[in-house]
Amino acid sequence: MAVQMVRNGTRFPPYLPFALPNSRPAMRPKQLFQKPRVSCRAIITPLRWTPMASDKNPHEEMWRGLLTDPQSPLHADRMQFKLLPGSPRCKTCLFPLGGALVSALSSKWGRKPSRKNPNFCNLCEEFIRTHPGGAEIDLSLLFADVRGSTSMAERMMPAEFASLMNRFFRSSSDVLIGCDALVDKFVGDEIIGLFLPAIVADHPAAAVEAGRRLLSAIGHGEPGGPWLPIGIGVHSGTAYVGSVGNGLVADFTAMGDAVNVAARLASQAGPGELVVTEAAWTRGGPRHVPNSAHMLDLKGRASPIEVRVLRSDGIPPGS
Repeated sequence: MAVQMVRNGTRFPPYLPFALPNSRPAMRPKQLFQKPRVSCRAIITPLRWTPMASDKNPHEEMWRGLLTDPQSPLHADRMQFKLLPGSPRCKTCLFPLGGALVSALSSKWGRKPSRKNPNFCNLCEEFIRTHPGGAEIDLSLLFADVRGSTSMAERMMPAEFASLMNRFFRSSSDVLIGCDALVDKFVGDEIIGLFLPAIVADHPAAAVEAGRRLLSAIGHGEPGGPWLPIGIGVHSGTAYVGSVGNGLVADFTAMGDAVNVAARLASQAGPGELVVTEAAWTRGGPRHVPNSAHMLDLKGRASPIEVRVLRSDGIPPGS
């Protein structure tokens, strides 16, 4: 029997993929497939119809609750699935998509790798594909960029370079997931993490802490130096988060100016540097950590932005 969840006034559809053990998503309500009733008056008198915001994004409130409510099914699933062994994992719910126990886990939970998108389990992929849209929410973003990757690729054999990048993506994914981030995607030599209110309430602090841990995991600050030089940018702001794509292929991602700011920060961060906007620092920056304040010009922006720069060696830049 389908059970409709209501959290803080937000109704989640009874066929959400985020389900209890040994359960499968219920069939969609028959009402969704019934033809709307049209009155004779509407047929006789044509009306000019203007699409409303809700018509363009019919699932907006559902997405908002899913992404911002700490009691949403997304948070509950990630908390339990992150404890299961296996790799890789579903991008949204963290269900293991590989490993020695994947068959047993799939039988128990009714989840398996999606055939259409290997980044998701079958249930999350179907949900994202059949629920286009999203919501503008406040969140924090982390971009980590490998410095000097172009010259590195030129010096190394292709297979050797690919192995190094895979090691970076594995290490950084472990750090981000451990800090309750949703790993958005890998883009070339860059990894992107989203810190959603539904998953971690104090998302600015979690993003800054993830940046510090990531520098340490790569070896920045160690006597022998890093095994790969990276720079990190962190920003908090408003972005559109949800499902993008078409009816055949869809993805879960974030878009907007806040995303661009975080990306620009990472591109300007030097090796071993964590660059945090004042918007994120005032909400979650550790006061005991040495840092320096700067006004930074970002490509494509009319005015400079105030940032804090932390270095892996603990020495503020310019000192």
